Amino acid sequence: MLTKKAKYGLKAMVHLAGVEPGQTALVADIATANQIPKKFLDAILGELRNAGFVHSKKGKGGGYMLARLPSEISVGNLVRALDGPLAPIQCASKTIYRRCDDCVDEKHCSVRLVMMEARDAIAKVLDNTSLERMRLLGQAGQAIVLAGDGHGVTVNL
Repeated sequence: MLTKKAKYGLKAMVHLAGVEPGQTALVADIATANQIPKKFLDAILGELRNAGFVHSKKGKGGGYMLARLPSEISVGNLVRALDGPLAPIQCASKTIYRRCDDCVDEKHCSVRLVMMEARDAIAKVLDNTSLERMRLLGQAGQAIVLAGDGHGVTVNL
């Protein structure tokens, strides 16, 4: 499940994706526009800065701006930077794999196998969605519903 930290981080990044290139946005403005506690947002933006997704500027004209174009930032990488691996359990993770203490036969563990499928499905969607696309989806008021064959179908809400 997505934590509030990641949800707020995504909202802030979508906000920054809408700022004119070269311009900055104040934390207070981002927090107010997205109903995020300012102190929490300060910490989140600090993590995103350390991960290389945003730049910060102090003083007059200061604030935050994206470090790369929104089309070059994947939602999956943002979620990983804020929440860690996408896998629901550690034995299904590619990056922090750890065998379960109670596992008798990992190759045949139905829980692990389903969680690996879930991880792959989540990663496919998030890694193939750019911050730019996420922002445009929100502006258009549309959702993508994946058909059984994996092709997207646009549905107006």
